[in-house]
Amino acid sequence: MKRPGLRQRAAPWWVAALVMGCALEAAHAAPRHLRAPVLQFLGDPGASTEGELNAIFGAIDRQQLDTALRLTDQLIAQHPNFKLAYLIRGDLLLAHTQPITTIGSAPNAPPDLLADLREEAIVRLRAYRERPGPTLVPRDLLQLRPDQHTAVVVDTRKSRLYVFVNDHGRPRFLADYYITQGKLGADKEREGDQKTPVGVYRITSSLPKRKLKDFYGAAALPIDYPNEWDRLNGRTGHGIWLHGTPSNTYSRPPKASDGCVVLSNPDLRALVHSVQIGVTPVVISDDVQWMKVDEWNAQRSSLQHALETWRLDWESRDMERYLSHYSKRFASDTEAIKQWSQRKRQVNAGKEWVQVRIGNVAMLRYPESEDMMVVTFDQNYRSNNMSNSVQKTQYWARENNRWKIVYEGVS
Repeated sequence: MKRPGLRQRAAPWWVAALVMGCALEAAHAAPRHLRAPVLQFLGDPGASTEGELNAIFGAIDRQQLDTALRLTDQLIAQHPNFKLAYLIRGDLLLAHTQPITTIGSAPNAPPDLLADLREEAIVRLRAYRERPGPTLVPRDLLQLRPDQHTAVVVDTRKSRLYVFVNDHGRPRFLADYYITQGKLGADKEREGDQKTPVGVYRITSSLPKRKLKDFYGAAALPIDYPNEWDRLNGRTGHGIWLHGTPSNTYSRPPKASDGCVVLSNPDLRALVHSVQIGVTPVVISDDVQWMKVDEWNAQRSSLQHALETWRLDWESRDMERYLSHYSKRFASDTEAIKQWSQRKRQVNAGKEWVQVRIGNVAMLRYPESEDMMVVTFDQNYRSNNMSNSVQKTQYWARENNRWKIVYEGVS
């Protein structure tokens, strides 16, 4: 039996508002010189779940409701547990009998559920429409080590996770996925605050489905929260994972976890194949910023110069020059700047010569601060009475227009 035609009914006003509002926000949210590339990604509606939703909303906005229903049915066939798709389908079926005034017009639907699904729809479509163009790079990934084949950047404001491949140190976009964050947002401070941490982390292990409760989905990737900077700043908590969803759930609302980053199971499976345990960096930010390659290169060169000057001043054995690279607020895992300086002077007094070589340098912007970087590298140290090789982590902050080390430790 042929279904009654849906084309004669006007598109729900909420769809037009959603489509136009997201397009305008995408066009105006970025600085003027970045606006054009933002819209270059709108051409492939089948590239992702968001692409499919974009095609559905576009069809509704053009009053092609039969097409929208067909696309929605295809999306449901692909993801039978995708609640948002069922909500849209219900609205489309209602559209031929009554005006639809809001997303989720089905009678007697739970208000909390509808609010969550509306927010998910807006977040997904907005992220799709604001996708960064191919000429832009994230400010957070200033330089990747040669052995870091990929990097992960999470934007909690957009409920989005981006994966980049390492192209000779420069990050190139590979994929992006919708994510759920903590119920109370980002910037975790203490155990049980239901917030997702903001910072630079690494994936420490991979837990397969067979070792997990169904709640955690297809797999889990724990990260090393709290990191060195978290501990220095008194942040507490543990057990922050990137993980999937229960088998009966395709996706969760944008703010629904106890602090973990949650992806749909298909997206998580793809992510697991993209990362390297103990190597892939995970930068979690409350607002990822994008820049042109020229600006990115200039910032990278500035920090590279500071790091190289620090190395040369260490080799010079001129302690005033060497210690000038350390901030007055410097701390290691065990010492503040006064104790650190005294120990370094005592050690240096016994040196006749010093040689320091560094390699495999990574430079990542720490999201909590506009002017703080996490630098990791392999260090080979030799002197007349000692030699060792370590992997070192330094936090550099810009003070009075100069890069200074605020933390140093062996990884």
